[in-house]
Amino acid sequence: MASKKIITVFGATGAQGGSVVGALLKDRSFAVRAVTRDASKPAAVKLKESGAEVVSADLDNEKSLEAALNGAYGAFIVTNFWDHFSKDKEVKQGKSIADLCKRLGLHHVIYSGLENVNKLTGGKLEVLHFDGKGVVEEYFHQISVPMTSVRLAFYYENFLTAGKPQKSKDGNSYDLVIPMCDVPMDGISVSDLGPVVVSILKNPKEYIGKNIGLSAEKLTVAQYADIMSKVSGKIIKDSKIPPEVYEKLPFQGAEEMANMFRFYMMLPDRDVPQTHKLNPNIKCFQRWLEENKEAFIKAL
Repeated sequence: MASKKIITVFGATGAQGGSVVGALLKDRSFAVRAVTRDASKPAAVKLKESGAEVVSADLDNEKSLEAALNGAYGAFIVTNFWDHFSKDKEVKQGKSIADLCKRLGLHHVIYSGLENVNKLTGGKLEVLHFDGKGVVEEYFHQISVPMTSVRLAFYYENFLTAGKPQKSKDGNSYDLVIPMCDVPMDGISVSDLGPVVVSILKNPKEYIGKNIGLSAEKLTVAQYADIMSKVSGKIIKDSKIPPEVYEKLPFQGAEEMANMFRFYMMLPDRDVPQTHKLNPNIKCFQRWLEENKEAFIKAL
């Protein structure tokens, strides 16, 4: 029996990479090489026990990246702007990996990308954690690496952390503080990314060279709040906060996030039918929330 083609997965113990590793191991069509900064941590050891080859690599260390990619058929690549808050660093890391993928002759790269908002809006809007990924996307295409970009919508998981509803002044209800006015916002569970990536890897001719916007469904903030109320039993309302007020909120990255929501209001291309085709078991928001009800209520 011929040995399986190797897929190198970056960020293997993170949200996106972890979902991809899990789906690849479950599918069993490919061999999995899981990349993490620290191969000795419990999450990495667990991956090894599940059947993945686990290797240590750092996005700033080209030698370690080359070792992680050497001999692989394909790769899933994700970079993390929030590690350092630097667009330039994210671009440097992304281009470095793209050059290696080209030099090592990888057959199919799945890149977790996003739009270059600054370029699309003629400089009117800057969303650094989008723009850097957009530059890297363009670079992959420019140097002719066989690549598919997956552009994820707003994570449902954000509603358990930074995007969780905030206690209202009346103390009896909660406000969902997301500045989308009444424009529907695409959403997806990051845990549903893995099967999407597996489908793309199994159909290279159909997807190489494409940028695919992923979304499970589109809901207004009021609709998200209604579902939260229904599932949790709490009173949760759309705060109706505008971006110009949101960007002044006292947390690091408030302006960056406000600009992201401004871009979301421009309705970027997120393809719900295509996403469901790539992962027929993808969860709508209500189903996801019902499955995570305990964690959601605990976060409030």
